[in-house]
Amino acid sequence: METVTLELIHKDLEFIKSELVGIKERMKDADSIMTEDDYEALQVYNLEKSEGKLTAHEELKKELGL
Repeated sequence: METVTLELIHKDLEFIKSELVGIKERMKDADSIMTEDDYEALQVYNLEKSEGKLTAHEELKKELGL
């Protein structure tokens, strides 16, 4: 049976830390992934924006009396 020393624990923790850093570097931000529905909604928004069909939130507040 191997004797557990602080040095061995430290080496193991350093290895785990380096692995974790590598994992974090390769992870993707879930919020940056666009679904097909998100993409379609963005396309509709861009079309409506270019056609001038959108109402600014300030104008909407006025219309609603807020």
